[in-house]
Amino acid sequence: MNARIDHLVIAADSLEQGAAWCAATLGVQPAGGGKHALMGTHNRVMAISSNSFPDCYLEVIAIDPDAPAPGRPRWFGLDHPGLRDALRDSPRLVHAVARTTKIEMLCQELANCALDPGEVLTAQRDTPYGLLKWRLTVRNDGRMESAGALPSLIEWQGEHPCAHLPRTDLSLRQLVLRGIPRQAFDVLQLPAVDTSPIDALRRAPLSATLESPRGRVVLDAWHTAP
Repeated sequence: MNARIDHLVIAADSLEQGAAWCAATLGVQPAGGGKHALMGTHNRVMAISSNSFPDCYLEVIAIDPDAPAPGRPRWFGLDHPGLRDALRDSPRLVHAVARTTKIEMLCQELANCALDPGEVLTAQRDTPYGLLKWRLTVRNDGRMESAGALPSLIEWQGEHPCAHLPRTDLSLRQLVLRGIPRQAFDVLQLPAVDTSPIDALRRAPLSATLESPRGRVVLDAWHTAP
């Protein structure tokens, strides 16, 4: 095992919209979060751990209207015009992030598969429990490889967010990644993750199934229309 799913990324037009969507769709409100000075974004988070996906959380992220523009494309495709338009209607699942302790090695091996995982950036945010620090792969154009199906890589430096997140009645049960090369999946060796090709019926680059107070919820990720 070289990596493990760390968190799901829900993009929103605003954090208020994202929190309301979580309450209506999942029956749970995000509990914590903070600001990312590096990218001019902010987030709210909540635990979605399960036996198959331990120490896993859901992140609602939005452009911070009070922060200066970062001078480069933001992560997770947040500056993509199509996604910006879609988020005005509703928050969307856009990505999954996988944690590792071998971030440089995996980046090189993915590049050997003709993929662009991005460069490794250092980021941080304040919390009531101290400073969270991590390293994350981000492409220079802000886009996500394989339309978002290939997880970004994160390497935590110190505590993990789940160490202080309250437990919820929300848990990740299945994650399906579509359309990434088999050799890339062999590089990451992600446990409990399914892969499949993109087909006419399910064009979403990834789908997440969660158990929630609202019952079983399947989220299909936003994708660029052809």
